[in-house]
Amino acid sequence: MAARVGIGKDAVARIWADHGLKPWRVDTFKISNDPLFEQKLVDVVGLYLNPPARAVVFSFDEKTQCQALDRTQPSLPMKRGRAGTVTHDYKRNGTIDLFAAMNLATGEVVTGLQKRHAAADVLRFFKQIDAAVPRGLAVHVVLNNLSAHSAPEISKWLAHRDRRRWHLHFTPTSSSWLNLIERWFKELTDKRLRRGRFTSVADLTTATTIWAENWNTDPKPFIWKATAEDIIAKTQRGRDALHQIKSQTDH
Repeated sequence: MAARVGIGKDAVARIWADHGLKPWRVDTFKISNDPLFEQKLVDVVGLYLNPPARAVVFSFDEKTQCQALDRTQPSLPMKRGRAGTVTHDYKRNGTIDLFAAMNLATGEVVTGLQKRHAAADVLRFFKQIDAAVPRGLAVHVVLNNLSAHSAPEISKWLAHRDRRRWHLHFTPTSSSWLNLIERWFKELTDKRLRRGRFTSVADLTTATTIWAENWNTDPKPFIWKATAEDIIAKTQRGRDALHQIKSQTDH
């Protein structure tokens, strides 16, 4: 740009800084097109901000295709003046699916590792959640719209009179940010998986299980603060901006 307009590169940098511009950065976004966006949003956020009495609220999802990656050469440890290093390339040694449900009141996480995430696997994990919640307490689960989450075998199991305490709360499509378990998945990835070396799926399974157990010895709940009204207003501003851009280009 400096060469194009005939000024020094430092002048360009100062102009960008004065106007708060960072043209080298690009942030991604996706506004949900779910026709029930507001209804689902109000339901989930209401559950976060005002959880029902005598109930346990879980945020649930699957982290699919967790890869057992091994670096091609040994990593170098951190030392004075140099960060720890890992090779840019790696060997793949298989994958596993991680099921996780966070108790939003305590921060404790129920986990399960399975080879797939079909309806039968989801049902198996729901039964694990059910067994972990004392009788007499309702079970509320926030989850996404994966077809396996509403498969016939799931609906049949939930329809039984013994599961009258169960309530599913689906997030809008393209709204993974609304599911708090995603924040826990980031903790797991950043603090255990990203720098790990796993020579097999069994090695990855052991490491993930131990990390989750250690988390549960001192769990930290994530606190939701944004109101549904604020989110709806922000989303509408985004839709208005997109509509304006589309109107300017479609002529």
